[in-house]
Amino acid sequence: MKPPGQTKLIYMIRRIDLRESDAGGVRVTNVVPRAATNVADATKTVIPILEDIRQNGAEAVARWSLTLDGITPPSLRVPAAELDKAAANLDPAVRSALLESIRRARIVHSDQVRGESVTEVVAGGTVTERWIPVDRVGLYVPGGQAVYPSSVIMNVVPAQIAGVGSIAVVSPPQKDWGGWPHPVIMAACHLLGIEEVYSVGGAQAVAMLAYGVKLPTGECQPVDLVTGPGNIYVTAAKRALQGVIGIDSEAGPTEILILADDTADPAHVAADLISQAEHDELAAAVLVTASEPLAQRLLMTTRQSTWKYTLRMRARWRAESHMPVQSSSERTPPYPWVITALAPTMFCPRRVQQNTHPAYQCRPFCAEFTSLNTRGRL
Repeated sequence: MKPPGQTKLIYMIRRIDLRESDAGGVRVTNVVPRAATNVADATKTVIPILEDIRQNGAEAVARWSLTLDGITPPSLRVPAAELDKAAANLDPAVRSALLESIRRARIVHSDQVRGESVTEVVAGGTVTERWIPVDRVGLYVPGGQAVYPSSVIMNVVPAQIAGVGSIAVVSPPQKDWGGWPHPVIMAACHLLGIEEVYSVGGAQAVAMLAYGVKLPTGECQPVDLVTGPGNIYVTAAKRALQGVIGIDSEAGPTEILILADDTADPAHVAADLISQAEHDELAAAVLVTASEPLAQRLLMTTRQSTWKYTLRMRARWRAESHMPVQSSSERTPPYPWVITALAPTMFCPRRVQQNTHPAYQCRPFCAEFTSLNTRGRL
């Protein structure tokens, strides 16, 4: 049922049927929707922001926050009292889920720690490899489209296990929360023992971490490395500042492609598609299946999910533009796609390599150190 005052709001999954197509003539790049990105163009936009913050520090950070986020936080650094309050008010079920996620992440990342290796090349001559944690990292936690406490966990836990001594977290200020990051983000930081949290997002956050800024209550020291996902402007800022800082990767607008047959649970498939589609308006979420029944069940399963998603996205755009939502001719959120294909394998490369976001690994937080030791001397 449509809520009062809303007309023609649409929910849909775009569908492409390739069963009648000549499989040999189908090019994946021409069929599968891709996240539309142009980091080069975004870089031109962020360069003035980065330079402004390099020259003018905290004042420029606050000014760009007001311009781009529509709000200036009460202070760039989140007070300890706000972190305490967020943790105290955290829903018990969410707290339990976060603690369990933290526990599991620590188990995985503890097994990823690289030990020292010593190789004897010749008698009395050895090569030693050891991984040394960087001194200070800045961890970006997005918050523009949705709340991602998972990004807190996926960044903080491996950094802590790697042995990083100083960790700063940045997340965009939220109008609904008085200019502070979302309370669940702050609570996740509190649960992990992170005390240095800044209410800053976008390219201005990356610049602040890279150059450091002086604050009325102290200073945000420059970091050695910035990790964490963000939108295309965060990606552009990381690219532009590479060399001033180390980065994990250019994790631009998200993409997911799921290959599934009729044994797949449509609820799980729908959850994966929607959870990725909501990351960004430029996102691409695609299911490739040879199963007509799965495609039909997925359409039914996602009916309610995409409806709620549409309302949330449209409400956000309406708030940003101060214009009423009236019809389906407005901006359309990045709904998932279903491609009914001759066979899922037509979209598979011959070699499949698992690609895990660097934030899942301890190694980005460590610098490789190799020494040649001959007869006991470096």
